[in-house]
Amino acid sequence: MTIEGLLKLSLIDPLEAQVLLAHALKCTRVQLVIRNKDTLTPQQVTEVSALFMRRMQGEPIAYLTGEREFHGLRFEITPDVLIPRHETELLVELGLEKLPKGGSVLDLGTGSGAIAVSLAHERRDAQITAADISQAALAVARRNAAAHAVTIQLVHSDWLEKIEGRFDLIVSNPPYIAASDPHLQQGDLRFEPHSALTDGANGMMHISAIIDGAARYLNPAGWLLIEHGYDQAAAVRALLQKAGWQQAQSWKDLAGIERVSGAVLEGNHADKPL
Repeated sequence: MTIEGLLKLSLIDPLEAQVLLAHALKCTRVQLVIRNKDTLTPQQVTEVSALFMRRMQGEPIAYLTGEREFHGLRFEITPDVLIPRHETELLVELGLEKLPKGGSVLDLGTGSGAIAVSLAHERRDAQITAADISQAALAVARRNAAAHAVTIQLVHSDWLEKIEGRFDLIVSNPPYIAASDPHLQQGDLRFEPHSALTDGANGMMHISAIIDGAARYLNPAGWLLIEHGYDQAAAVRALLQKAGWQQAQSWKDLAGIERVSGAVLEGNHADKPL
């Protein structure tokens, strides 16, 4: 069977079929077009057909190929980590804007390390610390940092529990989907780590804990930036204001959705003992 013939027989999205076939043949999609009359071996047909079947059953492309592009970089992705979304790039852009020269960053719940590695790749002058409760996730983040030749300190921590020192910026994309949200049983979310998607409650539990605890780990004038759900911006701003943070505000992603909220540390928060 030829490349062209196999693609015609595919029952999945044509673009996804090309991505999976290119991955299996270790070539680019452009090369697929050039080689479309090439004959595949029986083993190749079997392997690609298996990928197509797994995709038909809903398994995410990122898990099938083991990679995902984020902020212009290619990241290793495994079922141990959340698949990076393009809307999270807003968190990186804001982090780059708020991070002072030679500053330090803490990424809470780093997962694949996409946020931390992207920041480190753009800002070689910064000191980056990335924390996660999952050792498996930290292993993926470590490999991604090495692949992009950046230095990141990785910490096994349940949010702020094992964190030491202070930072100029804290960023986080915590689990914010409510446990009752039906989307958890749909699409890619069915295959992603449940604990990376939801707090098992109303979606605000981890966000609230980060807001309450982060001030003790920030330098004066340091920023806290948190990604959240499409309908949580007002609630996050209210929590920030109640906890005494200043300049609480939200930023919209490319779809016009308030995706990240944050505030700056002022006043006496920095004097609280660690």
